[in-house]
Amino acid sequence: MNVSIILPARNEARSLAKLLPQLKETCPQAEILVVNDGSTDDTVEVCKNAGVSVFTHSSSLGNGAAIKAGARHATGDVFVFMDADGQHLPEYIPVLLDKLEEGYDMVIGARKRESHAGTPRYMANLFYNKLASYMSGHAVQDLTSGFRAVKANVFRKFLHLLPNGFSYPTTITMALFRSGYQLEYIPINCDEREGSSHIRLFKDGVKFLLIIFRVTSLYSPLKIFAPVSGILFLLGLSYYAYTFTFYSRFTNMSMLLLVSAIIIFLIGLISEQITFLMYSQNQKDDHDSK
Repeated sequence: MNVSIILPARNEARSLAKLLPQLKETCPQAEILVVNDGSTDDTVEVCKNAGVSVFTHSSSLGNGAAIKAGARHATGDVFVFMDADGQHLPEYIPVLLDKLEEGYDMVIGARKRESHAGTPRYMANLFYNKLASYMSGHAVQDLTSGFRAVKANVFRKFLHLLPNGFSYPTTITMALFRSGYQLEYIPINCDEREGSSHIRLFKDGVKFLLIIFRVTSLYSPLKIFAPVSGILFLLGLSYYAYTFTFYSRFTNMSMLLLVSAIIIFLIGLISEQITFLMYSQNQKDDHDSK
């Protein structure tokens, strides 16, 4: 396979000095592209000394923006994305590629329990995995892992959906699942990162939740609208039973809750039909392009 290894980097000169030689030794035929996201350290010099390609943002645009820039400039048929902070081990790249050759569209390195940076982050990631599994209808083992191999032509179809921040893994995972592509996970260990993380647990955690709901609303709206409609309907029915039992009447609040439930369900149903038509058109365009 013609492979491009893409590393978004912001002030990761220290870890890149160790990582880049390891990558060249492990994958000597691969294109290695570092996207320098407005670093103020020696990231560019380290990349040039290592003999790898570097694309620079004059200011920091975000991890997702660096990923998108790398995908636009890379020449490989397969992209391998990994962090530049030293967490991801190059030895797993051949494992990801071997699994990809079995017919999958994307293979993700799922971090083992001991590889998560502390219990709070592990619990948060576990919650995101469970929620994403429900939303997508597939088992999501590590929603936020940035270590993955994916077919370039598949990844580029979803560039317009990817945010500029740290939630690109969330978006691409949900989008590929909901679009019917084949994903697989392999368990991996991670080293401790060099320096401090740029991710903030609560601030970026809220963004991850919003991304899950946004992508789900694009591909399966009823997963969101149906539960909300069901809750409102049960509340309206329960309140009607209460007021009828004790006051022998049907109140405006019961009517409001029941009508709201019906309207929300119908909105979800219409949205589902729209996304079905959109998905069918995308499938037709893919077929025609072949």
